[in-house]
Amino acid sequence: MTGLINDTAMQYLLVAVVVLPLLGSAAALLPSPPGLKGRNPEQAVLRHGVTVTGAVLALAVALAAGFDHDHPARMQATTDISWIPALDVRIHLGVDGVSLPLLVLSALLTFLCALYSYFRMPEGPSAKGFVALILVLESGTLATFAVLDLLLFFLAFEMVLIPMYFLIARWGGEQRDRSAWKFILYTLLGSVVMLLGLLLIGLQGGTFDMVALATDNGSSLSHTTQLIAVLAIGIGLAVKTPMWPLHSWLPDAHTAAPTVGSVLLAGVLLKMGTYGFVRIVLPIAPEGAHTFAPYLAAFAVVGIIYGSLACLALARTGGKGDLKRLIAYSSVGHMGFVLLGIATLTPTGVNGALFANIAHGLITGLLFFLVGAVKERYGSSDLDSLSGATGAALYGTAPRLGGLFVFAAVASLGLPGLAGFWGEMLALFGAFQPADGLSRPAYLTFMALAGLGTLLTAAYLLVVVRRVCMGEPPVTEPGAVPVPVTTPGPGEMPVTGESAAADGPPAHGETPAPDKPPARAAAPAMADVQSYEFAAWTPLVALTVLAGLWPAALLGLSDPAVQQLLAGGNG
Repeated sequence: MTGLINDTAMQYLLVAVVVLPLLGSAAALLPSPPGLKGRNPEQAVLRHGVTVTGAVLALAVALAAGFDHDHPARMQATTDISWIPALDVRIHLGVDGVSLPLLVLSALLTFLCALYSYFRMPEGPSAKGFVALILVLESGTLATFAVLDLLLFFLAFEMVLIPMYFLIARWGGEQRDRSAWKFILYTLLGSVVMLLGLLLIGLQGGTFDMVALATDNGSSLSHTTQLIAVLAIGIGLAVKTPMWPLHSWLPDAHTAAPTVGSVLLAGVLLKMGTYGFVRIVLPIAPEGAHTFAPYLAAFAVVGIIYGSLACLALARTGGKGDLKRLIAYSSVGHMGFVLLGIATLTPTGVNGALFANIAHGLITGLLFFLVGAVKERYGSSDLDSLSGATGAALYGTAPRLGGLFVFAAVASLGLPGLAGFWGEMLALFGAFQPADGLSRPAYLTFMALAGLGTLLTAAYLLVVVRRVCMGEPPVTEPGAVPVPVTTPGPGEMPVTGESAAADGPPAHGETPAPDKPPARAAAPAMADVQSYEFAAWTPLVALTVLAGLWPAALLGLSDPAVQQLLAGGNG
């Protein structure tokens, strides 16, 4: 299918996708026009966030519709303008079959977060700062997947750090300051090391243009230069991914972040690290990538096993496990499969890694939305508090919420027919037959250990489902007064009620009927899925099913581009 939009229009679309959130961020800080204030200024700025992110999503969808699907390996919607001639730094933008799905995913998740926040603004300072930071974050993530210059990639890569720091530090939960500082220190230190590697490649290669360097395929870089560059860039990307043992900032950040912060962190920011491996490391420094690939695979497999065992420890009874922290550790394992696929250096493995990237963004984004909803209803995400008859028992108290939680859990464990299956399977297939020159016995060992990780993943997710969703809900005693549940308006919290009216002692002279005991407090009424939650979560559910049933939609885009990248941009 050829593109439906001409090249010039595609250029403007991509530039608008990257720049519009930045302009919207600046506009969010301005006073609201008199006719658009709504009921209050906060509602107006939240609506502004929904409008801007919705427009960006529409532009991203238009970009995808205009993309020439017959030639996904070719860079499209390209803009190439000289910026710093002395260093040959250029404002070079473009998308291909590798970056386009990630760009659309980022726009979608940001829009869903803005929509969710319109009705459920996290506690913290003013909505103006919140919306402005979300939009700056969106601009940085979209730019990361669109730029084709090493220095611009670094600037976009760093652009997301400060907004996420403030989202955690100002709108987060317990220990938010400590978690925010840990996040910024880890990622900044990794970025400093990465910058050294990027500068080394650009100066030694004579250009910072990623397309030209990929076409060169490392021929202008010595073996030693490639080794140093891959090590430096790899450390910076591994921190953001995150790869074991550079992952320790992630559980703290997720636990403290507001719901939408966790969704964007898991669904978008982590993908920037793995995308950098595919876009920069593999085609630009192939010899260095080949040397370090077995070590990357080993660290990836350790991360898979470690993440699963950590989740099992958190899921056990009496483990005082936090549900958000558990999902964060599960991301360490899932991103381990992405890194394993990349480390095979084969089209099969890299395609699996890119597919797993998208699947993880959809599924884990949905999981963090659901965990946030459970925490807001119960005031806690502690598994021991949510378990059994005294806790959530979602099947009985909020069956639709429980059903969605089970769906997200089985998708995360890799059930065939859902998005989580294909990426991990292709990564294992890639490890079964790695690239020439890599030790097949070592990779077969990695494959077996990763396969064990899938079993451990299924084990801890099923334990979580049993503890959170099953069990007997509290029984309402005869005569108890039910607690009403109200649907919130924009910016309001739902009322679930913590207590119900109960009869007091009999008035003077009254005698209670002998066959009717005094009424006792009713179980708190539990709000099931609300309309705004349904609107925010349904696209993720639908795309998880669609990607699972029709994987060719993504693989058909990525495979030709991956083949070309691994061949050094020469087809």
